[in-house]
Amino acid sequence: MPDRPTCPAARCSSAAGRAATAVHARQYARQVPTNSRFHLAVPVDDLAQARAFYGDVLGLEQGRESDHWIDWNLFGHQLVTHLAPPAQGQRPTSDVDGHEVPIPHFGVLLEADEFDALAARLTAAGTRFLIDPYLRFPGQRGEQWTMFFIDPAGNALEFKAFTDDSAVFAA
Repeated sequence: MPDRPTCPAARCSSAAGRAATAVHARQYARQVPTNSRFHLAVPVDDLAQARAFYGDVLGLEQGRESDHWIDWNLFGHQLVTHLAPPAQGQRPTSDVDGHEVPIPHFGVLLEADEFDALAARLTAAGTRFLIDPYLRFPGQRGEQWTMFFIDPAGNALEFKAFTDDSAVFAA
């Protein structure tokens, strides 16, 4: 395990220390190594369709698998498609920049050239976009390219690329 910075909040026991916990946590989050990766598991109702979509359409490298799940390399992060019954009910949305964004959704922040290549790959595969690739918040802090689509099991995905990467967490 690589050396990780110690979160000072873990040592806060006084009232003043507890009050500073949020500040410590924010400082710790900024110190986490850039090689940190996430793990996300999502339900799918057909592993063959998941293999075709995530492997062939998105072009992700497949990892381990069983009769009930498949691991994928999602741009350096671990995505697992788990066989599960389909979700029932209406998907909620949230208005963002005049578009109804599906909630929940997941995806990855890409570099602009990766975003363009993925958008072209999805278009060539005949993917139906919920929100076509477009530039969101043009000319503003947080300007970003974004696109939304649904996998065969109904999971909503968003991929985006910020014009200025330093604006990813900017207020």
